[in-house]
Amino acid sequence: MISSSSRTLWIGTYPAGSTPGTGEGVWRVEVDPGTGAFGTPTLAAEVAAPSFLALHPHAPALYAVSETAPGRLTALHVSDDGGATPLGALASGGDDPCHVAATPRTVWVANYGDGAAAAVAVADDGTPAEDHRAVHLGEGTGPVTDRQEGPHAHQVTVVGDHVLVTDLGADLVRRYPVDAGPGDAGPSRSPAADDPSVDDDVAARLPAGTGPRHLVVLPSGALVVVGELDARLHVLVPSGAGWEHAGAVPVRPGAVAGEDFGGHVTVSGDGTRLHVGVRGPDVLAVHEVADGAAPTITHLADTSLGDGGWPRHHEVLDSDGAELVVVALQGSSELAAVRLDGGSGAGEVVSRVPWATPPACVVVAR
Repeated sequence: MISSSSRTLWIGTYPAGSTPGTGEGVWRVEVDPGTGAFGTPTLAAEVAAPSFLALHPHAPALYAVSETAPGRLTALHVSDDGGATPLGALASGGDDPCHVAATPRTVWVANYGDGAAAAVAVADDGTPAEDHRAVHLGEGTGPVTDRQEGPHAHQVTVVGDHVLVTDLGADLVRRYPVDAGPGDAGPSRSPAADDPSVDDDVAARLPAGTGPRHLVVLPSGALVVVGELDARLHVLVPSGAGWEHAGAVPVRPGAVAGEDFGGHVTVSGDGTRLHVGVRGPDVLAVHEVADGAAPTITHLADTSLGDGGWPRHHEVLDSDGAELVVVALQGSSELAAVRLDGGSGAGEVVSRVPWATPPACVVVAR
């Protein structure tokens, strides 16, 4: 049963078949943070392959990227009754966008297919402008030839007055001004292809073959980056104008590259715990963080999410000091609610709800 303290979740999905437009869309569902019980899923808007969503910080606007080639960015007005109506749509600035982040003035999109990171200006009500403020075209390759044949932007993260872009294909974290000015409009090519030592857009370099997917920022300012290809969590500490590599640990004990694939990562509100979805073994791995000048990461526990679950993304809800993690299980087409123990990090799946199409993203509504 859903209580009066329930929270609304926005859910992005993949197509039911191989072709975008075969039943997917932006959904909403209620969840009880105390019990993990789900309400009945409701389709809020029909959007092709909306694999990632983001809310505007202030305006009642929700952004969805369509993971298609070419990609699309759709803005939806969300009403108090849970409705979602179109505000506008435009090209994403590249192919196969897989992540989006919103600031009061700008929406950023990571285009996985061609590695482009695009910035779109938005009005006060969240409506996107007709043209892109900037499109940054990454360069570079990596040693995992079937995945790193070129740049693959995977996540955009706003940190202060910049946005960080994880590039899975080039083993880099790139950085751009968060609110691109009019003079930054149009495609820009990174100089890394000509001379990597002078690439001002590179904020951090990861070991070859890392395949950086998602990252989180610790209270100290250090970064923890999930390596999708090497199955490790990498610690980057502030250094000069960027970050430098300071060590790595497996995404879970005994993790093997090519068998364990790190996915999304979140950090607890106090910065002491990491939650990592690991595809392959299909677990939610919880780690303890000792933050500071040289952060350390210690594995606490794994929670099994079910064979074939393939955890694509998750979100954490706090309730009376406890953590409830809602996981989008792409492989089994369901949401799972995991209750974590506050001390040991051990978890239990307390609720599941089947989904009409594979869920790809979970966003907590305001």
